[in-house]
Amino acid sequence: MGSILIKDTTKEERAKIVAEALGDDYELGCGYESTGIDYQLYIDGKKELRELNMEANCGFEVAFPDDVSRPSCTSGM
Repeated sequence: MGSILIKDTTKEERAKIVAEALGDDYELGCGYESTGIDYQLYIDGKKELRELNMEANCGFEVAFPDDVSRPSCTSGM
């Protein structure tokens, strides 16, 4: 697979990337509310997947924080 960056893909390709990645078998659309991420922003070419995923990662709480070591959202990953 090639690049998934907005500059390297068409809107149709981005929609397919999201649908395949999330298994949109039920054609729920691109909001994918259960993920908490608005992938339509990627499909429309407004935000890269990496940006959306990083933003979402910063919003999740870890059930057992002592068992997980990960950088904080402000650590400048």
